[in-house]
Amino acid sequence: MSLHIGDIAPDFTVGTQNGEISLHEWAGDSWVFFFSHPADFTPVCTTEMGRTAQLASEFDKRNVKPLGLSTDTAEEHAKWIEDVNETQNTNLVFPIVADADLKIAKLYDMIHPDQSETAAVRSVFIIDPDKKIRLTMTYPMSVGRNFDEILRAIDALQFSDKHGVATPADWREGKEAIIPPSVSDEDAKSRFPQGFTTLRPYLRTVKID
Repeated sequence: MSLHIGDIAPDFTVGTQNGEISLHEWAGDSWVFFFSHPADFTPVCTTEMGRTAQLASEFDKRNVKPLGLSTDTAEEHAKWIEDVNETQNTNLVFPIVADADLKIAKLYDMIHPDQSETAAVRSVFIIDPDKKIRLTMTYPMSVGRNFDEILRAIDALQFSDKHGVATPADWREGKEAIIPPSVSDEDAKSRFPQGFTTLRPYLRTVKID
């Protein structure tokens, strides 16, 4: 199944090491960082799970709930988490989907045959409170994710939603944003009374505090 930005994230009910969850109900009014892993007790996955746990306060202040997935059982997840906590010096508490039958991995197109027929690649789905998929990323099994970029992308999505703007390359909070071309100069003057800079008719930047 091919999922696109703007699609409603498919709902599912599944076991985790914390008990059964239904995605939409569990997410509630929060954003979701849904990310898959090839397998428990593997080196890159251990560092990624640990990094997610270390960033718990960063996700929390953005109203984001992390949700992992690995193609192993809930019992194996629980044992693996002991290793994650010990080797990464953290305390992992977010749920990890138990997907030993690959049902959820296939639903979200996380199985890429050139990488593996039985293990998920490193997929990322950022899902908003309306349960819409807002961003996707896919990494091969050999490359760990950049969590600075994941947080930056979430910040950009939330900032754009709040202010009705776009964000330029390498945008971070405090930097100028872009006024979308669909907004006329007249509307821009009303929406951004602080003023904006016109570099080209299609490229207008604005500082939003």
